[in-house]
Amino acid sequence: MPVLDQLLSAIGSRAVEVVDLTARLEATTPVIQLPPPFANTVGFSLREVSRYDERGPGWYWNDITTGEHTGTHFDAPVHWITGRDGLDVSQVPVSALIAPAAVLDFSAEAAADPDFLLEIEHVKQWEADHGPLPEGGWLLYRTGWDARSGSQQEFLNANATGPHTPGLSVECARWLARESPVLGLGVETVGTDAGAAHSFDPPFPCHAELLGAGKYGLTQLQNLAALPATGAVVIAGPLPIAGGSGSPARVLALVEHGS
Repeated sequence: MPVLDQLLSAIGSRAVEVVDLTARLEATTPVIQLPPPFANTVGFSLREVSRYDERGPGWYWNDITTGEHTGTHFDAPVHWITGRDGLDVSQVPVSALIAPAAVLDFSAEAAADPDFLLEIEHVKQWEADHGPLPEGGWLLYRTGWDARSGSQQEFLNANATGPHTPGLSVECARWLARESPVLGLGVETVGTDAGAAHSFDPPFPCHAELLGAGKYGLTQLQNLAALPATGAVVIAGPLPIAGGSGSPARVLALVEHGS
């Protein structure tokens, strides 16, 4: 049987499960908030064009307004100044949009400390337990933060000192960008960096290091708890926006059962 027929048969029999890793896009979808004087992106909104009425008797459709980095979205290298000469989202090779995933679960640590940071030694210990990170794959960082996605306030978790969400240390971000074999980092939080990353030295190391190295980001992922530590395949579908720094994306994972 041809390989694609085998895949379709496996999906039909649920030997391969398709897991949706995407948050719904709606008016309440959390959006990052930058302090003055920085400009902020808009949230998501719909404007009805017609709905089976005099504006269009047989059809329903809407105009949408959204930022490139709203909801579950894909960060292209050109999103950050370190990657300014890199690829925009329309130029990302389609072969990079289907890739294996390693899932590192630090949800217990993030529950105990919202400022928890992934360190190189955490990744090395994961590799000792599960094998090396996948060549040309994703590191998906599970923190349980998707459980907060129904509330802007809980999701951003900000106080007078700024947002408090888990992320990576400067050293881990640099190692992931320069020495690891992965093509990108996927997270459940509003961005790939920790909430406190504005105060790091240098600031926002995941954006600066990964995008500067020509790697990618996936943010506001859902349902990473449904994925195994190894073996899942991620399909990321950003819109090919010419000149775009990123795009909302439908992100799916294929998980094989009974293998």
